[in-house]
Amino acid sequence: MNSSGILSVVTFVYGFAAFLYVASWIFKKPEPGRLATWVVFAGLMGNITGIAMRWMESYTLGYGHAPLSNLYESLIFFAGTLAAVYLVIEKKYHNRIIGAFAMPFPFLAMAYASLSPNISDRIQPLLPALKSNWLIAHVVACFIGYAAFAIAFGLSIMYLIKDKDAEGKSQLLERFPKTGVLDELSHQMVMFGFLFLTVGIITGAVWANSAWGRYWGWDPKETWSLITWFIYATLLHARLTRGWHGRRIAYLSVAGFAAVMFTYFGVNLLPGLHSYGAMGR
Repeated sequence: MNSSGILSVVTFVYGFAAFLYVASWIFKKPEPGRLATWVVFAGLMGNITGIAMRWMESYTLGYGHAPLSNLYESLIFFAGTLAAVYLVIEKKYHNRIIGAFAMPFPFLAMAYASLSPNISDRIQPLLPALKSNWLIAHVVACFIGYAAFAIAFGLSIMYLIKDKDAEGKSQLLERFPKTGVLDELSHQMVMFGFLFLTVGIITGAVWANSAWGRYWGWDPKETWSLITWFIYATLLHARLTRGWHGRRIAYLSVAGFAAVMFTYFGVNLLPGLHSYGAMGR
């Protein structure tokens, strides 16, 4: 089985994990949740194996580059990063209900990569501008940030649902972490993601200067990355200096993740150097 075949299987592994987490939450049974943790771990190992095999396959084809150069490869890396970040959170906070809101993201990312007819899984040679070690640093930093923002989004949705049921009438929500825990954990994920997004923007600027002779060109992806950065910077500033907590921070987190998704997918519809179409999808 080649790397694409393994990664296609991983899609369903992540989907099964998401199903188990949701089942554990709805039916209030711990056993599916415990099994889901091991399923996520197995999926992550398959994800890493598939990426490593794809890297080796690129050398076999004579291209020899990290599998981070097109939409397919970025999606499978994004999914693996999401799964890894989630497992760390689960281990630290011992609450598997979060998995019901976090694990659908890697499943959807892998499903889009593996099943969409518009995405090619072919390994292709890099364009000259992409032949740089800054590519790895830039993409890895950005997608670690994106993964943290996705988890923060899921936690913010949990907060808004929990906060709406302030009187605790819903039995489905009784196993949610307390709103204060959700608020603080979401804040931590945003800070973590903001750090890596900042590193991603800086390494991208250095890469742009070495590839195109300028640090910033107001390419659509550059512009929307900056907009995303400002949204999360506003969130952190409002929390640290204005004392914002709770629903207002949750809404900003949701808005920030919407900007992340547009930065990731929406700008591909616009002409620019960062469009995956322009990069040889």
